[in-house]
Amino acid sequence: MRRAPLACLPLLLALLTGGAVASQQYEPLADSVRAALHRAISDRPAPESAGGASAERQLWLNTMSERLTKRMPDEAGRMEFLKAVHYEATRAGLDPQLVLGLIQVESGFRKYAVSSAGARGYMQVMPFWVKLIGNEESNLFHLRTNLRFGCTILRHYLDIEKGNLFRALGRYNGSLGKAEYPNLVRGAWERHWSWPGLSASNP
Repeated sequence: MRRAPLACLPLLLALLTGGAVASQQYEPLADSVRAALHRAISDRPAPESAGGASAERQLWLNTMSERLTKRMPDEAGRMEFLKAVHYEATRAGLDPQLVLGLIQVESGFRKYAVSSAGARGYMQVMPFWVKLIGNEESNLFHLRTNLRFGCTILRHYLDIEKGNLFRALGRYNGSLGKAEYPNLVRGAWERHWSWPGLSASNP
């Protein structure tokens, strides 16, 4: 049996475990920051209201749906997922393709994924965030809730790091300063989800 090259081992580890080894770390938040993040989590308009049904958005949905078919065979569920990703990422000022890359590394697109540290759902959100900025009805296994929390948290880390994606991803994974996780996410993003047709602001 051929052995995988050493350079591939981090990616294989992430794929086999369904996510990254580390997890988001609790950090005390100023009251004003908690309030702002709570407002961001609580505002929940319908996904269809963002971006309308533009031809570009529909082309993005169709393209990403085709790429995601093997991981999510159910077409209706796949389209619901992609619409929610597009909406929540765009709403948070993130590139939807980046979010897809992060989800691939974090959960392997498994809705009910739970890490050894207790992180939950597609974007592997730690439960302490519910107490910090959510409410008792926040279910991290719910599609929109998980994406809303995950995108809001990543945006928060990007703001803290003044747009430095490498450091923001490190914070998201609880491995600030280490290259493995940011490189995994960027690699998944660029290899599987990059699409120049989308006019979206990069973080």
